[in-house]
Amino acid sequence: MDKNPKVVGMLARYESAGALLKAAEKLRDSKYSKFDCHSPFPIHGMDDAMGLKRSPVGYFAGLGGTIGLSVGLGLQWWTSTVGYPLVISGKPLNSYQAFIPVAFGLTILFAALGAFAAMLIFNKMPQFWHIVFHSDQFAKFSDDGFFVSVEATDPKFDEATTRVLLESIGGTDLEVLQES
Repeated sequence: MDKNPKVVGMLARYESAGALLKAAEKLRDSKYSKFDCHSPFPIHGMDDAMGLKRSPVGYFAGLGGTIGLSVGLGLQWWTSTVGYPLVISGKPLNSYQAFIPVAFGLTILFAALGAFAAMLIFNKMPQFWHIVFHSDQFAKFSDDGFFVSVEATDPKFDEATTRVLLESIGGTDLEVLQES
């Protein structure tokens, strides 16, 4: 059995959403980059407080929608003009007005699939295990807890310095997270 388990992070509890928001700002201003805030509900302004960039998920949704539109229009154009050219009621072979409902449906479908796939990738999901899951006090985060977890892989992480910083910005119940 390892007598000195490896430190993989630190967890601190805060009393309110406002205190958590201020803690995130202080950590961002102190140049920490690998930290996360845990709250039972979304907190307006937390993305800015943590220094997070705009999510690229929208670009993938747009790309998926463009691909869906192209597939919908292309497939219908090919089937009605090249694959099975039938003149129906004197209409031209390339009667694009009839293509709109299917093309719209495929645009929405592919945009949704693109957004869903990008969300999974950028959120690193599914994440079946994280070190904070083994903290007894972290189990309260979904009820009434506000927590900050700082990973030891952060370049600024030093156990003593990080502890002092988290305590100075109102952190209580500090817990050093270790591999077991």
